[in-house]
Amino acid sequence: MKQSSKEYASIFQLDGIPKFSQALPLALQHVVAMIVGCVTPAIIVSNVANLSTADRVILIQAALVVSALSTLLQLFPIGKKNGIHLGAALPVIMGISFAYVPSMQSIAADYGVPAILGAQIVGGVVAFIVGAFVMQIRKFFPPLITGTVVFTIGLSLYPTAINYMAGGTSSPTYGSWQNWAIAFLTLAVVTVLNHFGKGIFKLASILIGIIVGYVVSLFFGMVDFASIGSAAAFQVPQPLHFGIMFEPSSCIAIAILFAINSIQAIGDFTATTSGSIDREPTDKELQGGIMGYGVTNILGALLGGLPTATYSQNVGIVTTTKVVNRCVLGLTAVILLAAGLIPKFSALLTTIPQCVLGGATVSVFASIAMTGMKLVMSEEMTYRNSSIVGLAAALGMGISQATAALSTFPSWVVTIFGRSPVVVATIVAVLLNIILPREGKKANQK
Repeated sequence: MKQSSKEYASIFQLDGIPKFSQALPLALQHVVAMIVGCVTPAIIVSNVANLSTADRVILIQAALVVSALSTLLQLFPIGKKNGIHLGAALPVIMGISFAYVPSMQSIAADYGVPAILGAQIVGGVVAFIVGAFVMQIRKFFPPLITGTVVFTIGLSLYPTAINYMAGGTSSPTYGSWQNWAIAFLTLAVVTVLNHFGKGIFKLASILIGIIVGYVVSLFFGMVDFASIGSAAAFQVPQPLHFGIMFEPSSCIAIAILFAINSIQAIGDFTATTSGSIDREPTDKELQGGIMGYGVTNILGALLGGLPTATYSQNVGIVTTTKVVNRCVLGLTAVILLAAGLIPKFSALLTTIPQCVLGGATVSVFASIAMTGMKLVMSEEMTYRNSSIVGLAAALGMGISQATAALSTFPSWVVTIFGRSPVVVATIVAVLLNIILPREGKKANQK
């Protein structure tokens, strides 16, 4: 018995198979931390696109399956061990990203889900190219720029959260006291657990908040279980179910976000390795990770899944626990995959009232904005840097809040620049960072 126990790898080692009894609770911890964030973008998009109940289930199902497959590729790369490979071989979790939600909402409203998936394929190609030349491109996206973009993403999601807290703009009970009461109850539970909870209660604060809000909403008669009964018990994803449409303006808007998210992934890969195994990621790991990110998003679009990205909350778990074994995170992906193959589970998620989702996600959106602010503040706030952040956020948020100001322009201009503040903020931040003189250079010239 003692000899057989030595055959198991340590959960603190990158490679090897650990004991299942050790791996399972740690894998479930990752699932609990990310599953709400993984499916919520799909729920938001399905509401904006007015999908049927069956199609909503399929979109959520695809979100789980694609997240699982993307994670598995990052953990266990494909390709030559000493050459170019797809995947980072680092302990990261991939999931559907909130970064794309503002743009996806506008595209879904104007062109539907097929246009999102078509733009995602183009974005995947862009990410693959960025990965191939990541070391050369990286200099154009310092923390000041990526932080500004992330900060703007967080700000742009606030109206979505507030509308959800009020019950959803399409709901006949929009703005009712019941919606607000349940939303604030959910938010209160999440906030209390975030600040006073420990261990699994802190990690699962959003999930627990949703469960509490969901139970209370049952007593108000706000939950309809009809979709669960009509959903199948088992079903594989349906490739090209929604179709693919390449709408030029949508492709440009999403492609820009993919370029930014590819660079942002460097931060998550770096945080993972430096916080858990005390080293920087190698160039090959970064290159393989970002190229793999591009390829899985192309394949994900064909399966009907929305854009994915590295999940920072799971990076936090890895760096806190120091559990880096890839099989542990691989088990997380297997659990997600199993959940995605069970439509009844996806249907259950569609029954969550919008006010509950709003109360739970407003704190997520707030943390996204503050993460961006932390990145920005990692650089000295000189007059130059303050100007870049301030002007980028002002023009991005301002134009998106006053889309009527672009009414005389062609519709493609409105789609690219008017609907999501992220695109404008990104372009302005990058250009200003290139054009404006740096204080050090100015001082040297004197």
